[in-house]
Amino acid sequence: MDYITLEQPVAELENRIDELKRLATSQSMNLDSEISDLEEKAARMRHEIFSKLTAYQTTQIARHPRRPNTLELIGAMCSDFIELHGDRNFLDDPAIVGGLAKIDGQSVVIAGHQKGRGTKDNIHRNFGMPRPEGYRKALRLMSMAERFNLPILTLIDTPGAFPGIDAEERGQSESIAKNILVMSRLRIPIVTVVVGEGGSGGALALGVANRVHMLKHSVYSVISPEGCASILMKSASAASQAAEMLKITSSDALRLGVIDSIIDEPEGGAHRNVEQTAALIKQQVLRDFAELKKLPGEKLRDTRIEKFMKMGFAGDGAEILGLN
Repeated sequence: MDYITLEQPVAELENRIDELKRLATSQSMNLDSEISDLEEKAARMRHEIFSKLTAYQTTQIARHPRRPNTLELIGAMCSDFIELHGDRNFLDDPAIVGGLAKIDGQSVVIAGHQKGRGTKDNIHRNFGMPRPEGYRKALRLMSMAERFNLPILTLIDTPGAFPGIDAEERGQSESIAKNILVMSRLRIPIVTVVVGEGGSGGALALGVANRVHMLKHSVYSVISPEGCASILMKSASAASQAAEMLKITSSDALRLGVIDSIIDEPEGGAHRNVEQTAALIKQQVLRDFAELKKLPGEKLRDTRIEKFMKMGFAGDGAEILGLN
């Protein structure tokens, strides 16, 4: 288990538990009582830490090196997953993965951001930051989903779209804008889950959905706390303050009407139990698909557009535009 700073008190207890278990095995000793006491203490400490996370601590959990990524969640949720590659224009971007799958017998098209495991894989995946061809691959998959009348599930986990010169040369902003435009017009059910970081337009390019959910310890924002602090406060060290101001947590997003619900996580974060996390996501997604499949295509499209047009309006502004 990799531990981040806020988990260190728990890490010390869990390391001690592991030592006692090894000692009990190697020396044929009965240490069940001591192990049980430490496990209860670790559980209490985990609950205390995770029940009062700050916005920036939540960001750290969302970036946890062991947080389940898209392919791991697909593997735990789906059967018969067939990954499809390439944008039929330039190349295959490994920062976005997707394809055809079945969730409890329901055929779906899935697309999501993919971070790596370890330095080499993260470099290959560009740390989950897609280039234009990644978004165009996702768009190809979503267009195929409408052609075959299949619902779409997208999983969001990206710091943001890659800001490199090569990405800009190949039309980064256009590819994001086109995804947003096309997703808003599709006449099939779309469900999105923010499973880690939801960074700016790079996240929204996969997030224009009929139902949008967040895992409890994920974040969704227009910019990273560090980027906001550097620009507005002239110091990245003010990231904690910026995170509070940005309202990036799942509870903030739900209160502000940006998402539809929060999907719970195992105690201590999704990285503690990938299978349980995937089961909770699957339960919500299947419930959404069952409801959305009852609606005609025009209704799915119109309610999706209305949902996003309402965001950002408050009070009389929404009333004047007839969006209440």
